[in-house]
Amino acid sequence: MSEPITLNELGATLETLPYPVTRSDVDDRLGDRRLQLADGETTIGETLDHVESERFDSENELESDLFAALPRNAVGEPYQSEGEG
Repeated sequence: MSEPITLNELGATLETLPYPVTRSDVDDRLGDRRLQLADGETTIGETLDHVESERFDSENELESDLFAALPRNAVGEPYQSEGEG
C-alpha cells in the first residue's frame, strides 16, 4: 500500500488524469489513494462521495470540489498558520 499523499500533493496527483474526466473515472483511477489530513486520513474515493459534480473539466475544478468536500478539521485549526508568533 502506498504512503498517503498530503493535501499539498493532491494537485500533482490530479494532474495525472486526462480532462475532462468523470467522477466514476476519478474513483476508478484514484479512489483508493489515501489523503493525509491534519487529523487522520481519508481516501479520494471517500471524499468524492461528498461531491455533487459528475464531470470535471480541469484539475483545478476537481481539486476545488475535493477541498470543499473535506471535513472542516482536515486542514488544521481555524485561524492558525505556520510562521506566526
